[in-house]
Amino acid sequence: MTPNAQGAGFALLSFAIYASHDVVIKFLGATYSPFQTIFFSTLLSFPLVAFMLMRDVTQGNLVPVHPWWTALRTAAAVLNGMCAFYAFSVLPLAQTYAILFAAPLIITILSIPILGEKVGIRRGLAVVVGLIGVMVVLRPGSSPLSAGHLAAVGSAFLGALSAIIMRKIGREERAVVMLLYPMAANFLLVGLLMIPVYKPMPITDFGAAGMISLLGFVAGLCLIAAYKRGEATTVAPMQYSQILWATFFGYFLFGETIDTPTIVGAGIIIASGIYIVARESSKGAASQTPVLRTKSRSYVPSFRISPHIKDGKDEN
Repeated sequence: MTPNAQGAGFALLSFAIYASHDVVIKFLGATYSPFQTIFFSTLLSFPLVAFMLMRDVTQGNLVPVHPWWTALRTAAAVLNGMCAFYAFSVLPLAQTYAILFAAPLIITILSIPILGEKVGIRRGLAVVVGLIGVMVVLRPGSSPLSAGHLAAVGSAFLGALSAIIMRKIGREERAVVMLLYPMAANFLLVGLLMIPVYKPMPITDFGAAGMISLLGFVAGLCLIAAYKRGEATTVAPMQYSQILWATFFGYFLFGETIDTPTIVGAGIIIASGIYIVARESSKGAASQTPVLRTKSRSYVPSFRISPHIKDGKDEN
């Protein structure tokens, strides 16, 4: 099996596990607030983080090199998790994924002011087409936009912002700093927000919160293996396989059906994203590949192993 085939296989496995991760979020979201789910999945992630940090031999402290960028990314990551968990709780899985797939389009837009990138006319048109696909999914005017839709759009934007900041400071900032600050903020802020809406959790639901952490950890390891073996141009598009898992899980576990606008809109968004990946790969220069260099699921607040992906000098 070729390295690219191995990379694609690990990526498909990773995103299948991530889809299962999101199913558990949706399951708990039917009973508990997103604050409570995030708090306990974050709490149960700390042992996994501790084992990861025991292997970190990098010299230095936990003071950020770029405190303002780190603060902005931390805020974006925390709000992103809240938005994503809420969207998965109230929207059909396939519809949520279709909107979240807009993140690479937003990364391309944000790369202009934050990274100083130049986006050519073809990639620019691809972004416009992809955003039209988002409008097809949302279909404003024909059906009321819910808080869940707004949360999914917010998650796509905040996830893109978090990813592009990581792209900007990742070579100078320690991975442990980028990992711990959002986790600590989640634990403190979400813990406070959880207090007024807390519901006692039976052991099975508490275990499900732990499963969110474990699945995120295992999926992250598979994603690392994918990028170590395959080229980013092969691995990155595999994320769109989640729409198939969303359709399967949504139908058999939650009785959801996928409507025509979601299918059409998702197809437009996916095609635009794949085109952007193809255009970036043709450029070759690292400074022109903000999407290809973004290798993480940014809305996983419990345990994000992806910042530890290392590709040469690149740590984001």
